[in-house]
Amino acid sequence: MPSALTHPARLVPLAFLLVIMLGTALLMLPVARADGGGAPFVTALFTATSALCVTGLIVQDTATYWSAFGHVVILALVQVGGFGIMSAATLLSMLVTRRLRLSTRLTAQAESRALALGDVTAVLRLVAVVALVAQASLATMLALRLRLAHGEAWEDALWNGAFHAVSAFNNAGFSTYSEGMARFALDPLILLPVMLGVLLGGIGMPVLHDIRRAPRTPARWSLHTKLTLAGSALLLPIGWAATLLYEWGNPATLGALDPAARVLNAGFHAVMMRSGGFNAVDVGQMTDQTLGVTSALMLIGGGSAGTAGGIKITTFVIMLLLILAEVRGEPDSVAFGRRVSPEVQRQAVTVVLLAVGMVGLGTLLLLSLAQVHLRDAMFEVVSAFATVGLSTGITGQLPPSAHLLLVALMFVGRVGTITVATALALRGRRNPFRYPEERPIVG
Repeated sequence: MPSALTHPARLVPLAFLLVIMLGTALLMLPVARADGGGAPFVTALFTATSALCVTGLIVQDTATYWSAFGHVVILALVQVGGFGIMSAATLLSMLVTRRLRLSTRLTAQAESRALALGDVTAVLRLVAVVALVAQASLATMLALRLRLAHGEAWEDALWNGAFHAVSAFNNAGFSTYSEGMARFALDPLILLPVMLGVLLGGIGMPVLHDIRRAPRTPARWSLHTKLTLAGSALLLPIGWAATLLYEWGNPATLGALDPAARVLNAGFHAVMMRSGGFNAVDVGQMTDQTLGVTSALMLIGGGSAGTAGGIKITTFVIMLLLILAEVRGEPDSVAFGRRVSPEVQRQAVTVVLLAVGMVGLGTLLLLSLAQVHLRDAMFEVVSAFATVGLSTGITGQLPPSAHLLLVALMFVGRVGTITVATALALRGRRNPFRYPEERPIVG
């Protein structure tokens, strides 16, 4: 294989692209569609991309359009996408550390307590064990509830429980129910396990590794873990409170529920907007304020090296630390007694600006390709790029050209943020000279 293709920043997207093509071919088979007719290319491509990139956007109802074979293909793509993303992100981060100078690597290990540099097998084993144990436990809880409380036949309960367990842990948002989680809006024993699965899969493998290694000594956790958990503790309540505030009296969403169910469903939406993609109330009927908060939190996403999308929590928190240090006139960004390196700060700024640029360009193109409102177009683009899967209901009404745009956004959003960050770190170098310094006016 040419050396250019063996570079991880090129190999990972190529691998994802090949699997997408395979999934598209399988979904185009007549056996994959419920009515026995082959699915159109764009529909199959969109569904395969959404499944592998663990997004959850759909152009056709998953429950009724696809056959049992089609559901198996979708579930397999979700599982491969989730495992591949977690493994690739973790292993690429290790590769970056290995490419740094020995002194820098030793310093990074001592200060950040990162994953062992050469223990690839242990990392993959951790990813596999966590994924399988979490999904099996979640599937069992859901299957029992579906059978005992909702009267589903055992075979249906087992299948639906397993499907939603895999979809939840991988932050995919696919459902075998046409109305999604809306039929369970009053059942906390369905919604809470799904929320737990989304949070566990989206928090990131480095965080789970740290917690497993030192569950009772947070002082030993890496700065990455501390920033991720602190950022989650900040952002989740914000999403919850905003949903309650703006939807409490909305009769089309939370307003039709009793107070306890409103609190539960607001929490469910707060978790799902971070990348889960399930909905228990009609997102299209939410207020503009809720959709604005949801878009912002979707773009931030979840933890690095997990199944969540977005720019990632640590990127967002690093930007906040950078702004805070600048406002205070301090030379360094500091958190939990550790200084964030300038290289990491530059990477965070680059990732954020690229994401904002992609969302802006994607929104403009979608408005050019389809007759939709600005709020719906921006929400759809952010959901696709951040691989969340929430929608105001316009996805199936868009023309094929807009579907292809969303396919590109899902692909770039899923593999682009990982590969761009890795490429930035791999390309770091020291110039043998420095130009004279000058200070342009800022602001």
